[in-house]
Amino acid sequence: MKRNYKIILPIILLAGILVSFNFRNQSDPEKDRELLQVLRHILTQAHYQPVEINDSFSEAVYHDFLDILDPTKHYFLQSDIDEFSQFKHVIDDQILMDDLTFFYTVYQKFEIRVAETKAYYKEILKSSIDITKDETYSVDYENSKFPENQESLIQVWQKQLKMRYIGRLYDKEQAEKDKVESDSTYIQKSFETLKEEALEKTLESMDNLYDRLEELNQDDWFSYFINSVTAQYGPHTNYLDPKIKKRFDISISGKLEGIGARLQKEGEYTKVTELISGGPAWRAGELEVGDLIVKVAQGDKESLDIVGMRLDDAIEYIKGKKGTEVRLTLKKVDGTIEIISIIRDVVELEETFIKSSVVEEEGKKYGLINLPKFYIDFDHKNYRNSATDMAKELESLKSEGVSGIMIDLRNNGGGSLKTAIEIAGMFIDEGPVVQVKYRGENADIRFDTEKGVHWDGPLVLMVNELSASASEIFAAAMQDYKRAIIIGGKQTFGKGTVQNFYPLDRYSRSGKDLGFLKMTIQKFYRIDGGSTQLKGVTPDIIVPSRYTYLDIGERDQERPMEWDKIEPAAFISWSAYNNYIESIENSRKRVFENSQFQLIDSNAKWLNEVQEDKTVYLKYSDFKKDIESHDAEAKVFDALDDYKTDLIFNSPQYEKPLIVADSVLAKKRGVWHTNLTKDVYVDEALNILSELSIKTKSELVKN
Repeated sequence: MKRNYKIILPIILLAGILVSFNFRNQSDPEKDRELLQVLRHILTQAHYQPVEINDSFSEAVYHDFLDILDPTKHYFLQSDIDEFSQFKHVIDDQILMDDLTFFYTVYQKFEIRVAETKAYYKEILKSSIDITKDETYSVDYENSKFPENQESLIQVWQKQLKMRYIGRLYDKEQAEKDKVESDSTYIQKSFETLKEEALEKTLESMDNLYDRLEELNQDDWFSYFINSVTAQYGPHTNYLDPKIKKRFDISISGKLEGIGARLQKEGEYTKVTELISGGPAWRAGELEVGDLIVKVAQGDKESLDIVGMRLDDAIEYIKGKKGTEVRLTLKKVDGTIEIISIIRDVVELEETFIKSSVVEEEGKKYGLINLPKFYIDFDHKNYRNSATDMAKELESLKSEGVSGIMIDLRNNGGGSLKTAIEIAGMFIDEGPVVQVKYRGENADIRFDTEKGVHWDGPLVLMVNELSASASEIFAAAMQDYKRAIIIGGKQTFGKGTVQNFYPLDRYSRSGKDLGFLKMTIQKFYRIDGGSTQLKGVTPDIIVPSRYTYLDIGERDQERPMEWDKIEPAAFISWSAYNNYIESIENSRKRVFENSQFQLIDSNAKWLNEVQEDKTVYLKYSDFKKDIESHDAEAKVFDALDDYKTDLIFNSPQYEKPLIVADSVLAKKRGVWHTNLTKDVYVDEALNILSELSIKTKSELVKN
C-alpha cells in the first residue's frame, strides 16, 4: 500500500524531536579554537604557497564543508542553505577571530536533518516500491539542487533508496542464475522472494549507515570542517586528527594491508587509486585503479553495502588477516558491476623491490628493469635501497650481454628524491638532475656528483598517467639530457610538490594533542626550468591507454598548484645516439598504425562516455537493459585481453638458483613474465630499443 506525504510528514517531525540528540557530542571549544589558531599560523608562515584568507577563501570553505556533509544533497533543504548563506563571505573573518559560529550552526542543523531522515527512510522502504514506474534518477550531484521542501526531499530519498534497492535486486537475480548454471539440482528462488530479500538488505544497509553516523562525535565533524579549510591550500595539504594519524603511521599503505591497495573517498564511494606492487590485489590482477568498491563480503557471507560509508570504516571491512577471503563488488570504470575475490595477505616488501628480466629479439638480448618505487630506509643506512639495487641490476644485465635496457616506471608513485637523483646519475656523467625550491628562496640545484656511468647503451623508459613525483623527476632528467626515449600515456601524473608532517602538539599552549598537519613545503623543477607540477612529463612517444580521457592526474585534483618556470640549470645534452629523432618518429608511426593501440584508444573514449553518463534507470526492466547494453558494448573490447607476443622473458642468471630454491618466487616470476608477453607497451618499447644505435668511439671523438 502506498503512503502519501501527508502520512509520512508528521512521523518525520515527531521522530526528529525524539532522536535529534542521539549524536555523541564530545566537544572542547577551547581545543577547537586553539587548533584553528595553530593551523592558521603554520599555513600562513610555512606553506609553499599561502592563500589569502579573504571572501573568496570564505566562499570556497563554505561550499566545501557543505559538500563534505551532504555530497548527494539528501539531508539539507534549500531553506537551510538560505540560512547558511549569511556566512558565505564572513567565514574568513571568523577564522581570523577564532570564531566557530559557522561550524556550530551548520553542524547542529545537520544533526537535526540526519535524525529526520532516519525516521522516514524506514517508512519509505516499508511502502511498496514500484519498480515498473517509468522514471530516472540523475547522480550528477554537483549540478543538482537542494530540495525545496520536505516533500521534494522525500522524493529524492525515494529515488535514492529505489536505486539502491533495484541494484541489490539485480545482483540477487544474477546470483540465482549463476547458481542454477553451476548446480542443476539447485531450486531457484522466486522473483518475489528475491524482492523481499533485496528490500531487507537495503533496510539493513541503511540501518548500518545510520549506526555509523551516530558513532561520530563533534570532534569527528570538526575535523571535516578543518579539512575544508586546509583544502584551500591544495590537494596535498590535510589535517589528520590524532587517531587518523595513528593509523597512518602503520605505514603509507599499512591501513590497507589486507589487499594491498590505496583507497580514497569519491563522493559516496570508496575508490581505488593505486595497487601496491606485489600485494594480493596486484597479483590477482582483477582490481584496477579507478574501480569503485560498493560492497564488501567476508568469505561466503552476505555482502555489506559500503556506499556512503566513511573511508576509515570501509577500510576496516576490506582489510583483514592473512589467508582470509574478501569479496568485493565493484563498479568498474566502464560502468559494469563485477564481483571479485581476493585472498588477503601481507604486502611482501620483496615485491616492492627492483626486479629485472632478459628477453631475446632477433639474436640480441635486452634487459627490462621494473622499478615499482624509489625506496630507501633512512633509519638503517646499510639496508637495501632502490639506487644500490639498480646498480646491481645494471651490472647483472651487462654481464648477460644485453644490447639495450628498458626501465618500467608505470604506476611508480615516487618515493625518495635522493635515490631518484642517484639512479639518474647512473646514466649520465656529472651534472644537474633536478631543482628544488622552497618558498621565497632561490632554487637549489641537486647534482649527480658521481663521475662516470653504469650504463652507456640504449635506454627506453616506460611511464603512464600514474607515474608520479620522484619517477617524474627521473624521467624528466632523462628526457632533458636526451639520454632516454620516453614512451607512455599522454602525460605523467603531474605531482611536482613535496609535503612534510607537522605534529601540532608542539605548538599547543594547553599541551593537548591536536593531531598533525601534512603540508606542501617545496616544489620540483626540471633542469630545463619547467616544473613537473600539473604538466608532468610528456612522453616522446604518446601511446593510448585506458586512462587517456579519464580524470586521474594532478590537474584533475581540487585546487592544484599552478605550473610555472624558473631559470634552467646549465647542462650538456647526451649526444651518443646515432638515430635518436628517427627512432622516435618511427615509433610514432608504428603506434599510429597498430590495431591494438587503436582498440585501446577506442576503449578509452568509450570509458569516458560511460563515466559521463549520470542517468540511472529506476524502472527495473530499463535498469537491466542499461546494464546489459553496457555489458554488450564492453565485449567489443574483450580482444584487448587476447593480445600476445612470442617473446620469451627469463630471470637473470643470478636469480635462477633462487627460483629453484623458492617455489613462491618461481611462481611470482612466472606470472610476471607471462604478463610481459601480453603487454603491447613492452612490445613497442622493445621495438624502439632494438632500433636505437650508439655512435662508435671514433664518431664520438669527431663530435
